[in-house]
Amino acid sequence: MCGIAGFMRLRPGGRGPLSQRVLDEMTDSLAYRGPDSRGTWLDSERGVGFGHRRLAIRDLTPTGAQPMTSGCGRFVIVYNGEVYSHNEIAADLERTNRRLKGHSDTEVILEACAEWGIENVVPRLIGMFAIALYDKQTGDLTLVRDRLGIKPLYWSVIGGVLTFGSELKALRAVPGWAPALDRNAMASFMRHNYIPAPFTIYKDTYKLEPGTMLKTKLGGEVSTECFWNLRGLVETSVGGKSKIDEGEAINRLDALLSDAVRRRLVADVPIGSLLSGGIDSSLVTALMAETADRKINTFSIGFSEKGFDEAPFAREVARHLGTDHTELYADASHALDMVEHLPQWYDEPFADSSQLPTALVCELTRQHVKVVLSGDGGDELFAGYSRYAYALDMRKVASPAPGALRNVLARGLRAIPRRALDQIGEVLPGRWRINGLGSKVERYAPAILEGDPDTLYRGMLSHWHTPDDLVIGASETKGVLWDKHLPTGVPNFLDRMMLIDTLTYLPDDILTKVDRASMIVGLEARVPLLDHRVVEFSWTLPRHMKYRDGVAKWALREVLYRRVPRALLDRPKMGFGVPLAEWLRGPLRDWAEELLAEKRLKDQELFTPAPIRERWQAHLAGANWAYPLWNVLMAQAWLSANPEVSL
Repeated sequence: MCGIAGFMRLRPGGRGPLSQRVLDEMTDSLAYRGPDSRGTWLDSERGVGFGHRRLAIRDLTPTGAQPMTSGCGRFVIVYNGEVYSHNEIAADLERTNRRLKGHSDTEVILEACAEWGIENVVPRLIGMFAIALYDKQTGDLTLVRDRLGIKPLYWSVIGGVLTFGSELKALRAVPGWAPALDRNAMASFMRHNYIPAPFTIYKDTYKLEPGTMLKTKLGGEVSTECFWNLRGLVETSVGGKSKIDEGEAINRLDALLSDAVRRRLVADVPIGSLLSGGIDSSLVTALMAETADRKINTFSIGFSEKGFDEAPFAREVARHLGTDHTELYADASHALDMVEHLPQWYDEPFADSSQLPTALVCELTRQHVKVVLSGDGGDELFAGYSRYAYALDMRKVASPAPGALRNVLARGLRAIPRRALDQIGEVLPGRWRINGLGSKVERYAPAILEGDPDTLYRGMLSHWHTPDDLVIGASETKGVLWDKHLPTGVPNFLDRMMLIDTLTYLPDDILTKVDRASMIVGLEARVPLLDHRVVEFSWTLPRHMKYRDGVAKWALREVLYRRVPRALLDRPKMGFGVPLAEWLRGPLRDWAEELLAEKRLKDQELFTPAPIRERWQAHLAGANWAYPLWNVLMAQAWLSANPEVSL
């Protein structure tokens, strides 16, 4: 796990930022991603440079150092990630004339690419990776990002030079960089709490999308191609769901998950687990405890505020599994300490408020181990998000009703006091129990007005429903959420919701959050549920093995119940959140008021002040507009930290 950066002149004879000094600055901007060592490689004549910051996990000797040149001298690589199939690939390499000097996965990938070509090697990689490979013979550069987008990779063309890096800050170190804000991207950010790939907050600067290769030629051509197409895979799978027996399905899923976890326990440093006490993290931890040859370290975070504290549940699971468990209770003072650092950590506006507890638990974990496994991915693959159930229920109620009746329904829900709705949500039976029902109604009420299920779901995902009106001069870029062809290829509404989230929310929010929160403290986070073999198998399962009679993650639960008693796990989903609404009215209020001041908003000429001020005042009066306001606050905090950005 590391940070990578580099550049390549696209046209022979062209000029650009090609010095060792520039390469050093790009590389060292990512120092915290790889605190153990650094390395650079530069061919000034051809205008190619690679930089690497290393977090040493496997092969801690110099034979694992990067940038690395192939034994034949033709290829150079920098790579961020972990590949868990390197032993099988290495065994095949032994039957060739190529010999390995060490036992790092980097060397295996490099020599395999030299032997068989990168297009033939990448499909064999199991794991997470962002790769840059340069061919000295042809002058071609190839960038690759893993299938699910676990590891980040950014790129831009600056002055005829292609630049790339694990984070945007590496590109910012390049002379000639002129940071111009993309207002369309800002509008997308206001709808979500992240900027959807391939866009970034900057004009002409991009995220390499998951499952994609970028290729360059000396003539200046830059092209991208997909090596793993999740949407195509899903469209094929949903057209012919497996008739697999339930028992066989659970056994196969159990075996796949066990293998995915086993592979991710390989390291030359201590390993732990992030344990919330929910289905996904408990399953990963249980499989670790079953497979590892030593006692597992587990880590969790809790809050004193009611409705946000999962620590007791994690404690009970840890006790049952016999782990060495550590927990931290956080309060608003921790948030205040971290808020000022968020713009630097994320490089562009990012507003998933669970970024705060994620950073705190990673900081705690790094004090004990260098590698940690997490349960991310289970919600997207096995219908785990509560909003799926809400959307299905709202569709049943609202879609058949005339528009006027839907309007009455939405207005009626909004008329009930938030605290009354919260109390109702807490006493509802079984799966209907909802923590924070009042805030969810405030957020989802506009979606009830929509008769079309896809428009309804888009409304549920929207923090601001008309972001073009909020961001002056913006025209929001329309992605898969607006794709009219998607219902044809994926006709089932639940399937579409899961696919949309796996293509967007998972890489651009969840995995981005985990990557930054872990890497800022030099911690490697591994995600076994996102082993692509597990992902592919999940889409062959019948729908009722994911969501059955209102119970989400049915198949995952069945695997977990073999190891953890049902009584420790069967409870309403809480989610990994913070008491943001209360904090904004309390200890974070002064900070927020300064960023949301009407004069400040007017002087910027970026946001329309009226709706922001209206929601801020309503929030202070007791309504819950924490999520849309957090979007604006994170944008404002980022702008304050980057005053050189042209608006």
